[in-house]
Amino acid sequence: MDLPKLSTWQKALKLARQMSRRSRWFQRSRGSVRLIVALSLALASIVRSVEAAPLPEILDRGHLVVAVKDNLRPLGFRDEAGQLQGLEIDIARQLAWEILGDADAVVFEPVSNLDRLSVVIEDEVDIAIARVTQTRSRERLVHFSLPYYLDGTAIVTRHPEVRQLSDLNRLRIAVLEGSSTVPVIRYTIPTAQFVAVADYQEALATLEADRADAFAADLSVLTGWVQEYPHYTLLSETLSTEPLCVVMPKGLQYDELRRQVNAAIARWRADGWLAERAAYWGL
Repeated sequence: MDLPKLSTWQKALKLARQMSRRSRWFQRSRGSVRLIVALSLALASIVRSVEAAPLPEILDRGHLVVAVKDNLRPLGFRDEAGQLQGLEIDIARQLAWEILGDADAVVFEPVSNLDRLSVVIEDEVDIAIARVTQTRSRERLVHFSLPYYLDGTAIVTRHPEVRQLSDLNRLRIAVLEGSSTVPVIRYTIPTAQFVAVADYQEALATLEADRADAFAADLSVLTGWVQEYPHYTLLSETLSTEPLCVVMPKGLQYDELRRQVNAAIARWRADGWLAERAAYWGL
């Protein structure tokens, strides 16, 4: 039996301490054995609850557990009714249909960017579909599916005179500080002036205050940007290519799940379903 990861034991120890404090009378009774049994059952429950399941267990369980974004239009976001929508939500539901025969047989777990890989590595979800790009460094930690969308670096502006990359020479381009976009823009438009911003909110404020002429970031994110702020224009040129993939755990026990996910994505690419859904969401 594989030992649970350190974080799992930490959770179990915390629960054990809580139960011990609340149940000190057990120490003075003949029921101390029952306390040990209860703690063992609690530990087993925690281990089971965070363990990613191989395909047979998913089938037996009856649902997929999928990490997604809930604030990244148009990949994964909440609509006005609070319901999850977007291309990656569609993909998760379609995988549930392919594997379980029920598009609603999926439990969504919204995650931050920092946690997109860790929830898979620590077996807290079955898979992640949360705008994760495939890189060599990440391949050491997790398994990636075939790409379901080719993302890349793009540029938005609200200035009507900026219509192509050459129009940005010597202009001010906002970029997320420390992001992979910086070297792409530096190589493509070396004469541009960089304006570093901490996040997308600061980027919007910088553009609105006319402290930058354009903003460079991921195409998928900027597609949602112009949907939300239609007075901005997305330039047609994409400056790089980055494959977005489903993230799955490593290990032979997950091989059957990985094969099913890859077979589904290959079929969707061939029959046009992925292209149709991407177009539906404006990508």
